[in-house]
Amino acid sequence: MRPGPPSRSTVLLALSALALVAGCAGPIRGLYPLRPGERAVSVYVLSHGWHTGIAVRRADVPAGVWPEHGDFAGSEFVEVGWGDRDFYQAPEGTSGLALRAAVWSRASVLHVVGFSGAARRAFPAGDVVELRLSTRGLERLALFIQDAYARDAAGRAMPLGPGQAPVSRFYLAREPYYLWRTCNTWTARALRAAGVPITPLYAITAGNVMYQARQSGEEADTQ
Repeated sequence: MRPGPPSRSTVLLALSALALVAGCAGPIRGLYPLRPGERAVSVYVLSHGWHTGIAVRRADVPAGVWPEHGDFAGSEFVEVGWGDRDFYQAPEGTSGLALRAAVWSRASVLHVVGFSGAARRAFPAGDVVELRLSTRGLERLALFIQDAYARDAAGRAMPLGPGQAPVSRFYLAREPYYLWRTCNTWTARALRAAGVPITPLYAITAGNVMYQARQSGEEADTQ
């Protein structure tokens, strides 16, 4: 017996899903791309194997936004990534920790690293893509990062101790971690907040984040 045609509700649901994906794939007008003559601000998307992160120049962060970047006053740049607390804080990530994070994460963290000089030189073993944002896009990015911190009753971020780099720190984060909300989808969502044409739905792996970032950016140099 041949199946009948799909119902009207099924068709509408499928079209809505396609529209959602297509909408996420395009740039957000007014944020990206830059308008003619508009000042460009560079940010860097980095892959560390399992994890991805985003680096910004501290001097480019608008006043009054993301005040925690001031914890790294001696650094030219800050790089931030988000992920499962147990996996991210482990000396070495394993497939077992990754599986537990996907199905039974107890908390999430932000890992913030301060560095100076070119991102490519600071992370020679990593993959680095440069994106050029508008100042409005960078502000939206900084606001997205600011909103990722968990905060105490007084509104202060909650540091958890030193990070995994010489100048770095872990902070408790606000959102839960699970299979479809990973460190890489968080990076994609942050870039999407800045207007970049990237689809977080597809950004499960670091490789996909970097692939999508390259569609709008270019390989960072050592200067």
